[in-house]
Amino acid sequence: MGKVNQLVSSDFILVGLFSRSGSPQIFYSLVAAMFILGLVGNALLLLLIRVDCHLHTPMYFLLSQLSLLDIGFPLVTIPKMASLGEDSISFGACAAQVFFLTLMGMAEGILLALMSYDRYVAVCHPLQYPVLMRTQVCLLMVGFSWLAGVLNASIQTSVTLHFPYCTSRIVDHFFCEVPALLKLACADTSAYELALSTSGVLILLLPLCLITTSYGCVLQAIVSMRSEEARHKVFATCSSHISVVGLFYCSAVFMYMVPGAYHSPRLDNVVSLFYSLVTPTLNQLIYSVRNPEVHVAFIKALSRVGLNELV
Repeated sequence: MGKVNQLVSSDFILVGLFSRSGSPQIFYSLVAAMFILGLVGNALLLLLIRVDCHLHTPMYFLLSQLSLLDIGFPLVTIPKMASLGEDSISFGACAAQVFFLTLMGMAEGILLALMSYDRYVAVCHPLQYPVLMRTQVCLLMVGFSWLAGVLNASIQTSVTLHFPYCTSRIVDHFFCEVPALLKLACADTSAYELALSTSGVLILLLPLCLITTSYGCVLQAIVSMRSEEARHKVFATCSSHISVVGLFYCSAVFMYMVPGAYHSPRLDNVVSLFYSLVTPTLNQLIYSVRNPEVHVAFIKALSRVGLNELV
């Protein structure tokens, strides 16, 4: 108990992201630009979905939740990430980072699976779509993804920070993340790491199975379509989602399914930067650039404020 109390009264030291770079100012500028681009892009997408009645559909409702999560990821990590050197973080702030990152990661994985189910119903069962994807069902889907995230985050945060950290408090990472913190524990964490990897396999593979099954059925439906225009429209919509799924799951699989022996601080930093900043920024670009409905909504929004001459 004394060791735990010592942890509560002490800070961790995060190794700043830019301390590893030979040109920290250039790297800082790139990260800041991507941070602003991601926040503005996702906020704009949320606003368009809110104000345009043509985007009040189950697909865009789920997409709005994805944009909300993609705003949360960089907001939790970037403020501390922007440090040019070592920076301290309190026990409470570290716990908050672990909790919210784990919550949002879990919620996004489930949400991406539910979005693939939405596309499956829209393509393979269009006549039943208004019933199968009615408002109550969409709310239950989103509620389930957030609830699962909260439960998973509560368990992982409480277990991870229950270990005594009685030696070095220098976290070789630019924010508090479970794998980086476990390396500092002065107790045997092998059983927990094994449980974490096992649960990671289940948490990631179950949604991936739903995604694979849904898009397998969608692909069969696309092949059987006679209209080239309809085939192209369905493929464009689904390919955007598949691209987002690939970006998210590649980094998640490495962080939580690959054993710790294959990790290194530098590689973990790159992967964490990718899923906490690059992926949230690219997600809204993928959906907005390749989506004609979003283009129309954007032009209509500009016309309302007299700026349609700019596009």
